[in-house]
Amino acid sequence: MARRKAPNRPALDTRPDAPSVDDVRAQGAAAVATQFLRELFSLRRQEWGNPWGYVFIAPAIILYLVFQAWPILRGLYMAFSDYRWMVPATHGLAGFNGLDNWVEMVQDKTFWRSFGIAVRFSLMVMPITLILSLGTAVLISQVRNHFAAGFYRVIAYLPVILPISVAMLVWAKLFDFRFGYLNVILQGVGIDNPPNWLGSSKTALYAMVMPTVWARFGSWTMLFLIGIYTINREVYEAARVDGANGWRQFLHITIPLLKPVFVLVLVLGSGVVSATEESMILFGGTTGGPAEAALTTGVYLYRIAFIHGDMRMGYAAAMSLFLGLVNMAITIVIFKALRTEAA
Repeated sequence: MARRKAPNRPALDTRPDAPSVDDVRAQGAAAVATQFLRELFSLRRQEWGNPWGYVFIAPAIILYLVFQAWPILRGLYMAFSDYRWMVPATHGLAGFNGLDNWVEMVQDKTFWRSFGIAVRFSLMVMPITLILSLGTAVLISQVRNHFAAGFYRVIAYLPVILPISVAMLVWAKLFDFRFGYLNVILQGVGIDNPPNWLGSSKTALYAMVMPTVWARFGSWTMLFLIGIYTINREVYEAARVDGANGWRQFLHITIPLLKPVFVLVLVLGSGVVSATEESMILFGGTTGGPAEAALTTGVYLYRIAFIHGDMRMGYAAAMSLFLGLVNMAITIVIFKALRTEAA
């Protein structure tokens, strides 16, 4: 019976300097680990992208952190501290006073009176601006001549170009009791005793409403126009075939399809609760008009922070945070009330 031939086996290296079996295994493990690390770093480079991209966006991030994130965080802390600019002992952590600012704010009658004025101001500005801008947008959208429609859009948007300070100064001249064009027109139509718009507590708040509506009217009109232009014209044609007149088309097509624009406009307009610039420019400072009839919350907290006493910026920050929370609540209500897929 023939004997099976043994397979060829590599001969062991018997040289003195030959690597041992443990050395070979260690070298294999090191190679595997090295390959794993290379693949890991390659995946991380693919996930994070080119590092030079972070170098280029670093200036914008630094500017945001310095001028946006840090002031917000510092303002939140100041709202719970007795920070007074003229009293160095209240700076930093030493000025922390918990909820004392909020307790004082609840008991501050001037604050609540100014907040009531700001709310009344907003309840007048928002509906008037909304109705005028929506009506104007609908009228402009009906103009079929492109040149004429563009001309009307430019005219409607002109007030937005002016800075708020210039717009209010122009209206202050129009409201002048003796030489203002508004009173001259009223006298021309037979009103012998026109109102002292900026000098009477009865008309001061209404005088502040008119220029605010005029300044915001153009931007809201453009937003509504954009929404109207995106509505498919075939929808109106189908409604017209079914016998719907212009008013029914407006109620059942234009208004429902403009819900996302309503959300945007109302959210952007909710900031008029503070109404700071209008009052300060029209009435020349932080007086709030005659008998403080136009003293809004924004003007009052500016007075507390920069004008009176030892510049109580901590208390003013608490009032400002309260206004921010009010605006957030209004925004939530708007989103809940006008919830749409597009919004």
